[in-house]
Amino acid sequence: MTHDHDLVLRPTAAQTEAALSPPPGRTGGDLVVETLAGLGATTVFGLPGQHALGVFDALRRSTLRYIGLRVENNAAFAADGYGRITGEAAPLLLSTGPGALTSLAALQEAAAASAPVLAIGSQVPTAGLGGGRRGYLHELPDQAASFRGVVKSVHTVRAQSQIPSAIEAAWKSALTVPHGPVWVEIPQDVLAAPTSIPVVTGGDAFPDELPPRPELTAVAAHLLSHAARPAIIAGGGVVRSDASGKLRRLAEVLKAPVVTTPGGKGAFPWTHPLSLQSWMEDRHTTEFLEDADVLLVVGSGLGELSSNYHTFRPRGRIVQIEADLGKLESNHPALGIHADARLALQALLETVEEREDESAPDRVRDLLALVAERIAAQELTLEQEVLASVRTALPADSPSFWDMTILAYWAWSAFDAKGPNHMHSAQGAGGLGYAFPAALGAAVADPTRPVLAVSGDGGALYSVAELATARQHGLDVTWLIVDDGGYGILREYMTDAYGEATATDLTRPDFTTLSESFGVPAVRTTPENLEADLTKALSTPGPSVVVLPAVLRMFAPTHLS
Repeated sequence: MTHDHDLVLRPTAAQTEAALSPPPGRTGGDLVVETLAGLGATTVFGLPGQHALGVFDALRRSTLRYIGLRVENNAAFAADGYGRITGEAAPLLLSTGPGALTSLAALQEAAAASAPVLAIGSQVPTAGLGGGRRGYLHELPDQAASFRGVVKSVHTVRAQSQIPSAIEAAWKSALTVPHGPVWVEIPQDVLAAPTSIPVVTGGDAFPDELPPRPELTAVAAHLLSHAARPAIIAGGGVVRSDASGKLRRLAEVLKAPVVTTPGGKGAFPWTHPLSLQSWMEDRHTTEFLEDADVLLVVGSGLGELSSNYHTFRPRGRIVQIEADLGKLESNHPALGIHADARLALQALLETVEEREDESAPDRVRDLLALVAERIAAQELTLEQEVLASVRTALPADSPSFWDMTILAYWAWSAFDAKGPNHMHSAQGAGGLGYAFPAALGAAVADPTRPVLAVSGDGGALYSVAELATARQHGLDVTWLIVDDGGYGILREYMTDAYGEATATDLTRPDFTTLSESFGVPAVRTTPENLEADLTKALSTPGPSVVVLPAVLRMFAPTHLS
């Protein structure tokens, strides 16, 4: 008997001839770039280094577009931004030791935000592997160990014949939900040595699907259909799985109000009658969700930011849909459904019964009015006007990338993303320096629309070297730098906690002059002129910088009371 999986596609005569006579001058590095191209990659990010020169030399013989950044961490952030916009695995080429390790903070952000980054690093020569101390430049006893606690999977290559399979396995891992960064490392001598292995002409690395268990979705559908006060929390998993349309249909069928987490911004229309928007850091919102008798949590682990700093105490049943098994029921008991958000929401749509509830929009309006009254009582007009100016200036279909800065903290709660996959921030891991290099990656992914990056002056200094990258490649990114002379949010935290701040004030450059020295036009603006200056910068092709000197304040927290 012949089974389908026994069938093997036989090569044509031309393919056989090409395999038997590969072109001369190829090395292990060619196998890397050929495999990436065969899997569908068109662009790679990175930074060269001595042990990785074999793969960078191979780029000359490849059709892949190379975007080189100035710091490895920023290169990884750029790959992260590219991966979030495209949904594809973004290749990242790095060298050994310091080069590899410098990327770790950015890969942690990619892991926290489920961004598919395929990091390929070099290694010391094969003789130096295994923990011996041969004294090679950049040598580590176990380089891969530094990545195992950060990335989804680690793949070590020891021979050229392993390169295509290792990269295919890593590619599949990066794109299997939950998406995330992966690490492949290849020794210097394997990359540099001539190869007689045939040209890699294709790839087969389709990610595994993660459907829900039908008995669980049946129970979830029954609970939601018969709930008196259902509500929905939509997290980043909805955005990553492109499930916002299904979420909206389910909410409308159930008449269930929806709140989005910082990672889920844009997953539900901001002005929809059922939209609770994104005010997760608000006690009124927390109490509204606590009052739900059935709460559907989709693509969120209900971590610190999504639970008002773990003050959320639900009184009803929770149904949690989560692709990351480690997050399932990690904070609250639930009917846990380990599944991709898109597939699980589709299953629910096919089984729930439509609810009638004319009061839901009224309850949403009442909640948003309470939130507005709380903010209005704090005299934060400047902050709200600055955020409104950014929203007006930014085209509705343009993505924005936000660093860990006070204006971003406002944006998590108060900014209308205008659509799924439009607003991205470093809130997953919380590291500085994310916004500008990630925005560069997004501009590479889609050059048809301008991209906005938002940083404070402290975060800007982490990635200011990438102004050279923006200029070199002519990337259409406008960088808004809110200059308050220090680490503004830490200054506020320390003052509140200890009465005064220490180590938060910074000497910084004249950002406009510095930007212009890179050939990037810059303007110093005011809150009154911000909208006009930002609009002009965003409508002018190529990189630009807008500097806003301003000291912004955060709205008062509600989780401490």
